[in-house]
Amino acid sequence: MTHARSPNVRVAIVAEPLDITAEIERVSAGRGDIGAIVTFTGLCRDEDGRLEALELEHYPGMAETEVKRIAEQAAGRWEISDVTVLHRHGKVRPGENIVLVVTASKHRHAAFESAEFIMDFLKTHAPFWKKEHTAAGAVAWVAAKQADDEAEERWNNSD
Repeated sequence: MTHARSPNVRVAIVAEPLDITAEIERVSAGRGDIGAIVTFTGLCRDEDGRLEALELEHYPGMAETEVKRIAEQAAGRWEISDVTVLHRHGKVRPGENIVLVVTASKHRHAAFESAEFIMDFLKTHAPFWKKEHTAAGAVAWVAAKQADDEAEERWNNSD
């Protein structure tokens, strides 16, 4: 699918907390062509009080390239005017944000679907590794989940 206007694509892997309000304002400032902005914010859970922190590691350069590829794939699939994907690295405490996806379009349908697509592909393709630090002092790597593979697969079957 080719769109009349190339979408703005912004990707960053950062250590600091994400400013959701600033990102929405950045996307919408001075724009009369946007009818919908969808945001998804992934948060660190405390796993019923068991988790002290989640440590996210990434492969610098490769992570940004893959996240941008996913965002551009969404922009090619839906008519969106702007897509932002910000992902944290380092230690993240329960309640803090890990990932922010912002999609903007003329109509809500494209904004919702593209944001969901991006998250499903981030979970299975972006080179991030998670390590749990428990309140009891244990540290363990987090295994990939079959549910994430299944979420991605539905997009492969929906063309």
